[in-house]
Amino acid sequence: MYQENFVYGQVLGAGLLADIAAPDGQGPFPVILSMHGGRWIRGDKRDQSAIDVRQWAEFGYFAMSIDYRLVTCTPAPACYQDALCAVRWVHAHRQQYQLDTARVFLVGMSAGGHLVSLAATLGEGRFERSGGWLDQPHTFTAAISVSGAYELRKLDWGSGWIPTGQPWDEARRYASPIEHVAVDNRPQLILHSDDDRSVPIKQATDMVAALEKAGAPHQFVHYTDRGHMPIDDEIIVQMRAFIDRAMASA
Repeated sequence: MYQENFVYGQVLGAGLLADIAAPDGQGPFPVILSMHGGRWIRGDKRDQSAIDVRQWAEFGYFAMSIDYRLVTCTPAPACYQDALCAVRWVHAHRQQYQLDTARVFLVGMSAGGHLVSLAATLGEGRFERSGGWLDQPHTFTAAISVSGAYELRKLDWGSGWIPTGQPWDEARRYASPIEHVAVDNRPQLILHSDDDRSVPIKQATDMVAALEKAGAPHQFVHYTDRGHMPIDDEIIVQMRAFIDRAMASA
């Protein structure tokens, strides 16, 4: 099964779109949910910062890659609210699509990495639910952040996070995953390279140090020469190994 531009939520009459794919046969299927990069200002569910849902269906997963509201259209935290809406959609449709909601994995690259890491650390926080499925949980198994951002106040393009009616410095602090590290965070796989020119490596190493100090579950894959990494074959190998370990220990 493969479907493009599937509506996973609605905000003020506008549809939130995703591509979805499922394996043949009977479930329940583990779920991989992808959030693209682009500094929250650009990008889409089919670019190199997102998974290929048909490829992941071949791996045996129900795969979903979402578009979310960009800050050039709707200010933050709309993009994060949409990400959480997609997680709720998974729970709301577990029977219809034979989904194993005890095995739900989030993956994001760059700005998408920020979103999934924030979900793993903060969760819903004080953000209002929107988009639908309001009675469903935001629970998931683990998050995978590729070239992600963790401290918005120390990132040049963190200035794009400008919620209306809030002090910007405080809003960026609250939206920084590093501010919410705790022992009960969801497990995270963090992948980053020393020569990343979009998100400096210090963002990742500071986050890993905070996770280690808190005793929060995580794995760090540290590259030296892979730049601002897309979801390529190397990353997929690391993702699958991490997910396999997480499912084996569940």
